[in-house]
Amino acid sequence: MSESMGAWRRSSLCGDVTEDMIGQELILMGWCHRQRDLGGVLFITLRDIAGEVQIVVDGDSPENVREKAKTVRGEYVLACRGLLRRRTAINPEMKTGLVELHAQELRILSVAETPPLYIEEDIDVNETVRLKYRYLDLRRPDMQRNLLARHRITGITRRFFDEEGFIDVETPTLIKSTPEGARDYLVPSRVFPGKFFALPQSPQLFKQLLMLAGYNKYMQIARCYRDEDLRADRQPEFTQVDIEMAFVGEDDVLDVNERYLATLMREFKGIEIELPIRRITWREAMNRYGTDKPDLRFGMELVDLSDLVVGGSFKVFADAVESGGMVAAIAVPGGSDMS
Repeated sequence: MSESMGAWRRSSLCGDVTEDMIGQELILMGWCHRQRDLGGVLFITLRDIAGEVQIVVDGDSPENVREKAKTVRGEYVLACRGLLRRRTAINPEMKTGLVELHAQELRILSVAETPPLYIEEDIDVNETVRLKYRYLDLRRPDMQRNLLARHRITGITRRFFDEEGFIDVETPTLIKSTPEGARDYLVPSRVFPGKFFALPQSPQLFKQLLMLAGYNKYMQIARCYRDEDLRADRQPEFTQVDIEMAFVGEDDVLDVNERYLATLMREFKGIEIELPIRRITWREAMNRYGTDKPDLRFGMELVDLSDLVVGGSFKVFADAVESGGMVAAIAVPGGSDMS
């Protein structure tokens, strides 16, 4: 039967417990990741957004705590009061592997049925199941890291543009349909029967209005919607870092974007990017790499073979060159050994 937190408030997040807290009485709350009953000693791994910590229930714990701990199963929501002590068997794989909480009082805040998926990283589960039980899927460490990473990125982004003098403006999302690169998502209006709002494909018109109004520098972490076929780089709903500047030239826009990327990579990943970032023209990118977004890490450039096929017997190549095109190939050293 579920119990109440009552006046209890947690002393720390599970993953934030440190060696400096040894000897302190703590109240920790979270989800049971696993329970191991070794007879005289019972271990519970308690998990929350910050990580995991081990709870120990042994012969020195009150009898009611021992009996209650035996009933605990995976994903039960628990609150535990106890004394933090050093572990006899250190676990270097855990962030809190030096310490454990010796349970003196245990409350089961909520019981749980057996989950339909493992609360683990990189599980092989049908996406339909993951979406149906999204609240369980979002408990998994890799999903939590994704959301926490996004949180950090948006924080760094807002700080950078604030220091650069940009004004963060939230533009409307129920708007009039305007010509863009894709179809609009439409929302029927109850107030105006037969009329529809469109969801914005981008805040383009609004940021231009802000420039006309004299706001000089605008930024927004903007939600955008585009009704188009799905591809790897095309999603119906997405977020973009959107900026606009007045009284500037092309190089000014490139400069602020490069410094933003450099700041983001330094603060988020600890990677230093040398500025200015190398620039090449669209034509050079197409001629050398065959795409306008080349991955320069591989260095596999196209080699122009047009001169070798002009006037040749293979009409496909010859005609392509004669019509103004080119014939190119990628040299793969040792490639014959791969086939």
